[in-house]
Amino acid sequence: MKNAFFYDYPIGKIAIVESAGTISHVDFQCNGKRDFDGFAIFETPLIKKAAKQLTEYFSKKRTKFDLPLSPAGTEFQLSVWRALETIPFGETRSYMDIAVQIGNPKACRAVGMANNRNPIAIIIPCHRVIGRDGSLTGFGGGLDAKQYLLDLEKSEI
Repeated sequence: MKNAFFYDYPIGKIAIVESAGTISHVDFQCNGKRDFDGFAIFETPLIKKAAKQLTEYFSKKRTKFDLPLSPAGTEFQLSVWRALETIPFGETRSYMDIAVQIGNPKACRAVGMANNRNPIAIIIPCHRVIGRDGSLTGFGGGLDAKQYLLDLEKSEI
């Protein structure tokens, strides 16, 4: 059974989904992009904990998350998402940097696609990945939200 609950944050409404005792999604799909039929709309203790940690993050009181995560993806996607988790708070990496880190320097485009499919936004910090030239590139919550998150992390904690 998947449980979902929705929260308003400075960058918009975010859905947090718990599946089998882990967080499986944190995303912006509650804006009509994801179908929540078949989900129980229920705030479980774990969802509440995740929401609290996100609130602390947006309040500049948290730089790391401590939650059980279960992103579902291919082995390649999982390797990219693990690499994203190593990007320190307040720093960015390019798609090339991530491709090199996972041992596949020619996979920049594939890294971009895996980044795009990250089901646990913010907590698995796909917003910290930018173009090699420093340009902002796609983000599920929109480029304004991505810029907000990067600015939030650059400001003093």
